[in-house]
Amino acid sequence: MLTKRDLLRSAAMAAITASTAKSIPVHAQTSADRPGFLKAKDIAEAGFIYGLPIVMGYGVMYEFALDRNSGQFKAPFNQIANAADVFTYKDTAVVTPNSDTPYSVVWMDLRAEPLVLSVPPVDPKRYYSVMLCDGNTYNYGYIGSRATGSEAGDYMVVAPDWKGATPPGIKKVFRSSTQFSIAIYRTQLFSPDDLDNVKKVQAGYKVQVLSAYLKQPTTTAAATIDFPKIDKELAKTNFFRLPRLCAAICSRPGEREGDTRATRQYRRRTRQNLQLQGPAA
Repeated sequence: MLTKRDLLRSAAMAAITASTAKSIPVHAQTSADRPGFLKAKDIAEAGFIYGLPIVMGYGVMYEFALDRNSGQFKAPFNQIANAADVFTYKDTAVVTPNSDTPYSVVWMDLRAEPLVLSVPPVDPKRYYSVMLCDGNTYNYGYIGSRATGSEAGDYMVVAPDWKGATPPGIKKVFRSSTQFSIAIYRTQLFSPDDLDNVKKVQAGYKVQVLSAYLKQPTTTAAATIDFPKIDKELAKTNFFRLPRLCAAICSRPGEREGDTRATRQYRRRTRQNLQLQGPAA
């Protein structure tokens, strides 16, 4: 299993290697073609900073929703998995999970249609939250006692290119910047004796595609993807191939509302820098 420590170590070594490597075949290079050491270092650093969150996010998705033998598998896409216990040192797919908020998780495939996340009424004294995180590990929205209140509600999560109308009954629409996204639920546990109450709250969490929510026929299914396995060897030998693979699958985002000009330029520059490492395939 590829741990996050392995990935960080491998990625760092890849960045160091890339900072001294030539991006053009030696026989075709001239002194003008070769970036200086500091420029090469900047390119590797930018690619590492931009690429690492994408790769780590994909690694979690692969272990949680795709690889049933990972030891961390939770549920297939668009199905919620409730963990009616606290996390321990054996839960390694996510760095430092809480131990006092039992988790529920759903990896969302938004390509075919939006998903509707329904939450039950929750005692205002009990904290709960639903964190929405895209394929770049950017948290783009929250549902829960602090963000939306403790009342029951239906919330819709849509893909970056979705243009449909918001149906009646939906309290809020959240737009992911990638086609695949994760919703992480945290439900407060007051004491060991409180676990049954947490289970009751978790049982009220519901996830369904929009067509099911509207009681309509299911829309056309999304195309089948041959998801590449992320492993330690690939991270060691060709780290800079991974961000392009993961971004191609999860759909690299466009500009986000509120981005500054500098942020947009940085994203474009780092995307270009990744291309200097060669083709993804």
